Amino acid sequence: MSDSNLIVKAHEADKEGVVLTVTPESAGWEYVGFQVVKLAEGQVLRRETGSNEICLVLLSGKADVSTKLQTWQGIGERMSVFEKIAPYSVYVPNDDVYEVKALTNVELAVCAAPGFGRYPARLIEPAHVSIEARGYGNIERRIHNILPEQESADSLLVVEVFTPDGHWSSYPPHKHDRDSLPDESLLEETYYFHVQPEQGFAIQRVYTDDRSLDETLVVRDGQTVLVPKGYHPVCAPPGYEVYYLNVMAGPTRTWKFHNDPDHAWLMTKPRE
Repeated sequence: MSDSNLIVKAHEADKEGVVLTVTPESAGWEYVGFQVVKLAEGQVLRRETGSNEICLVLLSGKADVSTKLQTWQGIGERMSVFEKIAPYSVYVPNDDVYEVKALTNVELAVCAAPGFGRYPARLIEPAHVSIEARGYGNIERRIHNILPEQESADSLLVVEVFTPDGHWSSYPPHKHDRDSLPDESLLEETYYFHVQPEQGFAIQRVYTDDRSLDETLVVRDGQTVLVPKGYHPVCAPPGYEVYYLNVMAGPTRTWKFHNDPDHAWLMTKPRE
């Protein structure tokens, strides 16, 4: 698999405002779907969820959002992901409908995975998003847990990560590509990137133990990386801050990862 297959680039907005799409069919996997939609003020996106549950993440902008039974008006606070305040999001189950009306220009992430109708639609407010610092030194990064496994969903896991310039994240390298609980879970994953300043780039390596997959990717602002398997660390070059939104799903909704044995010693390195 080459880097051209792992990087999904944005395109001109279609009539719905869609600028980037990942489906299970296009990615060659089973569970995760992902879209980025850019809506102009006043534009409306309306869809049925079908067999998928959906997590709508307001990456930036303000909107009214409704489902079959619920309406939330004027949600959204940040105008850029780099304001680093937690986002507003809406969980929508399968066999439902959602409508998003943009009150400003909006960048919306549409995260999708199989739904089983266990949970009703709900608003995920910033106050319900746990925030943590993970790592130490130049592997420290900021985590916003939008839809972690402790919160209700059928399949989806959604988190966003802020990596300071010169730092690494998703590090030490880890993977989750074996359905081998309790040691490791099988989770497909997408990384949606923003870079500040936007002319910069991130570096992401995706590789397996046997190196049958071993790619080092140069990722630009607004691009998505597919992680079908293997380890997948990220680096933010000096001078450029890197944001990414992760969407994960698999046969079991739990995040159990395995560190690359060559680099696992970093977990026990004394902190200075």
